[in-house]
Amino acid sequence: MQFIRQNSWILFWSTCYLVIAAYLMWNKQEFLTLFPVGLIAIFAAIFYSRIAFLSIAFLTPLSVNIESYTDSFGLFIPTEPLLFGLLLLFCIQQLYRGSIPSTVWKSPIIWTVCLYLFWMLISSILSTMPVTSFKFLLAHLWLMIPMLFLGPVFFASERNRILFIWLFCIGMIISICYTLVIHAQYRFGEQEGHWVMWPFFKDHTIYGAIVALITPLVVGLYFYKKHTALVQAILLSMIFITLIGLYFSYTRAAWLSIVAAFGVFLLIHFKIKFQWIVTTLLITGGILWVSWTQITQYLERNKQEHTTENFGERLQSATNVTTDASNLERLNRWQCALDMFAEKPVTGFGPGTYAFEYARFQRPENLTVISTNFGDLGNAHSEYLGSLAEMGVFGLLTFLGVVAAIFYQSITLYVKWPAEDRKNRVLIMSMILSLTTYFVHAFLNNYLDTDKACVPIWGMCAIFIALEAELKRKQQIPQQSEPN
Repeated sequence: MQFIRQNSWILFWSTCYLVIAAYLMWNKQEFLTLFPVGLIAIFAAIFYSRIAFLSIAFLTPLSVNIESYTDSFGLFIPTEPLLFGLLLLFCIQQLYRGSIPSTVWKSPIIWTVCLYLFWMLISSILSTMPVTSFKFLLAHLWLMIPMLFLGPVFFASERNRILFIWLFCIGMIISICYTLVIHAQYRFGEQEGHWVMWPFFKDHTIYGAIVALITPLVVGLYFYKKHTALVQAILLSMIFITLIGLYFSYTRAAWLSIVAAFGVFLLIHFKIKFQWIVTTLLITGGILWVSWTQITQYLERNKQEHTTENFGERLQSATNVTTDASNLERLNRWQCALDMFAEKPVTGFGPGTYAFEYARFQRPENLTVISTNFGDLGNAHSEYLGSLAEMGVFGLLTFLGVVAAIFYQSITLYVKWPAEDRKNRVLIMSMILSLTTYFVHAFLNNYLDTDKACVPIWGMCAIFIALEAELKRKQQIPQQSEPN
């Protein structure tokens, strides 16, 4: 009851949205009813900024892309109008106050993101499709700026930090339950598992990525502090639902990203030195280079298809590069990205242009049964190669800089945080592992142009920035209290 009283406005707006979204699902022709929702969302973002900001966390897993109903333009309702309203609020604040907290500018995450956005602007100016690229840039601005620049202000409060994580996880649990109920009607079939998460997610790959992303967060909430028996039961139920959702997502990359996150946990927990990690990676890379011929011969003998519903066989199919159409199409997209980079290595073709340009780079020997001559099936299936093709070598380097800054700041924050403050150490660790799942998954897919990935990822980055500022304040207090 206390939670309901304290967050009544969040629950009110969320309920309004869910009612309208439910109506929309049953009556596709009435998508225009969402435009008033967008206006309300912008109004709420400007005049009820804290409520709007926290509402975004809950609504993101439940947002609906109206492209499915308009066939003309894509917009996630109501999260993108809320984010756009917060972007307007940020601009208004800068015009009247003209100041951003110094703690924000001291963050390496902010500096690398600004450099990344600056190069995105340069690449958009020189784009082969400037209108497409500037639309892509504008979308990134309202997906990133409110979270990264307003987020640290809201997250200065511990209550807001943990509430943001709770709301996002609850929203995702609702989405998972919805998906499992629909999927159960088809006896959890593998083919049906590709689309049963619609309209909240377009397919099983992005759904699996976000389910994997919340897995460490839900576990972190359980260990965050000592809860009452009721809250413990709720969290255990959430963990169980998340694991079931992860299994039935049939997303191999999501499963492997959880394994990678566990590996990162072991490295941090046992304080493995960075130089040892680099040495191991170099030795492993050398072994792979020397043994590449034998490895490729082994991979060519693997005929396991990804359409199987068996967990072990599906994992084996991840290395099938001979007959698995999904894997072969991904290799086709990667080769197109590399060929696009070779043609325009400095500035790339422009942000957001890959889907419109890759068709002519498809080689006949790389085409699969799911390829199209029109090249109308989406992106590069890799955040890294997508940046390389669309923004050239500097686009890839700036994106890698953002990833490096995120893990550098978060891991050093965890190491520096006082051991007696168990709650925040658990929170930091769970967010590090959550981000690990996504950036490992990013080798195989790219979703940072959607609210589903941007809100949690940049939101967690904002929490790191707020916690860094809090740690510095705590370190300065004893010094200031000492007599001269």
